[in-house]
Amino acid sequence: MRPELLEGAKLFNAGEYWEAHEVWEIPWNAAKAQGDTASARYIQGLILLAAAIHKRRHYNNLNGGQRNYQKALGKLEGNDFSSLDGFMLETLKQQVLAALEDDLLQPQLPV
Repeated sequence: MRPELLEGAKLFNAGEYWEAHEVWEIPWNAAKAQGDTASARYIQGLILLAAAIHKRRHYNNLNGGQRNYQKALGKLEGNDFSSLDGFMLETLKQQVLAALEDDLLQPQLPV
């Protein structure tokens, strides 16, 4: 995992989805400020994946979680930096989708 995403990944793995979302906003905003649109969209996709699980689990809002998940897919489409971060994006997307339906599942990122 790239250093700027590592803290958020650790929070994500610990089930602290809102906190991961908040931490990832820092590199997201940095990428936007640098004009790195592709990285910004990728990081925003990760943020939305975390927000999807948070919305489902914290608010018991499956529809809201699914909407955030769909938004994430749009941001991540054709924008795969996951090999730089040591994971397969398709696997993570499937894990998050499954976690929206099963509270016992906890997607993991490499840290």
